[in-house]
Amino acid sequence: MNTQLVQTLSQIIKTLTEEEQALLNELHSAQDSKRGNFYETATPAEWAKVFEEWADSHKHGTPLLSDEAISRESIYGERG
Repeated sequence: MNTQLVQTLSQIIKTLTEEEQALLNELHSAQDSKRGNFYETATPAEWAKVFEEWADSHKHGTPLLSDEAISRESIYGERG
């Protein structure tokens, strides 16, 4: 990624007037509507990439439940 370009664009966006910001938002909305929704236009590879990014964004050290904790008896007690 070109960090210098990103920083320059960030500075430019911060200095936009309200009218210019509104025009930028309209342009962004128009581009989004042309692209369509992600679930309608994404390829299987894009789905996989987004899913893996989502999965990686979660904590990895969460302890697993024991067999007892997920047993039918512990979930339903005397009802099940």
